[in-house]
Amino acid sequence: MQKRDLLTPLDFSKEELDELFDRADDIRLHPEKYAHACEGKKMATCFFEPSTRTRLSHETAMLNLGGKVMGFPSGNVSSATKGETVADTARVISCFADIMVIRHPKEGAAAVAAHYASIPVINAGDGGHQHPTQTLTDLLTIRTLRGSLDNFTIGLCGDLKFGRTVHSLINALVRYQNVKFIFISPSELRVPDYITDMLNDRGIPYKECIRLEDVIPELNILYMTRVQKERFFNEEDYVRLKDFYVLNRAKLRAAKPDMYILHPLPRVNEIAADVDDDPRAAYFKQVQFGVYVREALILKLLNIDTEAL
Repeated sequence: MQKRDLLTPLDFSKEELDELFDRADDIRLHPEKYAHACEGKKMATCFFEPSTRTRLSHETAMLNLGGKVMGFPSGNVSSATKGETVADTARVISCFADIMVIRHPKEGAAAVAAHYASIPVINAGDGGHQHPTQTLTDLLTIRTLRGSLDNFTIGLCGDLKFGRTVHSLINALVRYQNVKFIFISPSELRVPDYITDMLNDRGIPYKECIRLEDVIPELNILYMTRVQKERFFNEEDYVRLKDFYVLNRAKLRAAKPDMYILHPLPRVNEIAADVDDDPRAAYFKQVQFGVYVREALILKLLNIDTEAL
């Protein structure tokens, strides 16, 4: 069977995503059933950029399945410092592991790794481009909390220009019915034209605004993001924009009682700590759902027959 990779959320059909989420639900409810599914399998986590949740959730997922993990947490401790290419790294890792997870600051690096690797490759974020496993996490979270991925309004707030989690999520959600988008950002960080062009071509409704307060009563999901210091070319622009949005209890008074707040994390100042105890705050649940969906993804890419478990 030809190997499968996950480079963008669109690599899987809607039907495949439904199966993946059903499997993640079963893993959440019956973890003991999957505890030995990946015995004898090894995962390599190759992170050329720092990460907490994404790297550890992949590693936790593999350990929960009975497999083993190896890898590196930064490009500084890999042979990239000696000039080794992503292509050669992928060839080398293929000799050691059964599946590879890569995060890289350059857009397209994961696609290069997948081309040269003989094992399945998971894109854990490439520059400002895609972050498909976070998107799978977001979709599973929304489906679990709301019961469906259709018929809701989502507000995406903060850094919509460089936010790869935002770009991936929008591209995934356009395949569902009656999803309306509201983009909330300063003009300097508005969503890229290629996203709005795609929405226009599909006839999908969206609007852009600057003030969160103007639209928060309309939202079923509020997806907050941080302003990413590492994507800015100068410190002055970052300092000017980093605290542009701060969600607090006062602003939540205007929100629907069943609106959920998501965030791909890490947060800096954009969600005040006094929001954490609000029942609508779902960003730490989101982290846990990320483990379940990554377990399901590993099983799928390794072509492990879970029906026999």
